[in-house]
Amino acid sequence: MTETDYRGKLDELDRLLNDPEAPLEPHRVWSLLAEISAQDLDHTRRAVRGG
Repeated sequence: MTETDYRGKLDELDRLLNDPEAPLEPHRVWSLLAEISAQDLDHTRRAVRGG
């Protein structure tokens, strides 16, 4: 996932959770959280390994 994709997913998640006019879509919120956390976990693993 590129940095642009990552930021876009964070922005979409923020909108879904905080925009009172956005319909709450639980399946999309969970999907975005899974993708974001997988990216964060991968980034953390690479940092720990030094690569």
